[in-house]
Amino acid sequence: MAATAANSEGEPRYKRVLLKLSGESFSHAGERGIGMEEVMQIARQVQQAAESGCQIALVIGGGNILRGAQFKNHNVGIQEATAHYMGMLATVINGLALQDALETLGCSTRLMSAIRMDGVAEPYIRRRGKRHLEKGRLIILAAGTGSPYVTTDTAAAQRALELGCDILMKATRVDGVYSDDPEKNPHAVLYRELHYNAVREQNLRVMDSTAIAQCMEHKMPILVFNYKKDGNIQRAVRGERVGTIIGG
Repeated sequence: MAATAANSEGEPRYKRVLLKLSGESFSHAGERGIGMEEVMQIARQVQQAAESGCQIALVIGGGNILRGAQFKNHNVGIQEATAHYMGMLATVINGLALQDALETLGCSTRLMSAIRMDGVAEPYIRRRGKRHLEKGRLIILAAGTGSPYVTTDTAAAQRALELGCDILMKATRVDGVYSDDPEKNPHAVLYRELHYNAVREQNLRVMDSTAIAQCMEHKMPILVFNYKKDGNIQRAVRGERVGTIIGG
């Protein structure tokens, strides 16, 4: 599916997008757990973007609840692979919270999990996911790829490609990709455009290297932007100048 230019004000430039949300976006800054005010803020923005005609798939992390990597190299009696599965289950908890928030706003949603748990979510099947999008439903994709040692960044890149998305959008708490950490270096430069190679060569912390490589190989553009600015998700799907665009 190719991106199309906006025909009139308010119409989306991107007809189908993959929106990647970190688990930390579900909690207050510096806190753990789920803050429903944060979740509702995201849900309202996603609703606005969907109402413009954009088909949206969401991949969510679980770091606000548990990170599988936190058990790495620690003799705590939990194998690393098990810890990764625990992290995947945390994304399902976030998915349930986001699903209820969206449905409170009147959105039609489907929560799909890469790990079967039929009592709370549909199994992720690519064709079924595409059909939900075509019917105007928002799909929330939880449990990563269903395999350990795979980040949600890589899961987001893979799902964006599988579902035929026009762009992968990574929602962050900063305005885009900087030359350095803007919270530590006030002179850090915000990049508006970057080539995939520049991201890899400069080791910029955009997404993990596997996700970048997948997007580069298949020419999937990546937009990194600040979702905390109200309305930015809608601006992003309309193709307005927000954040940093990464491409070929």
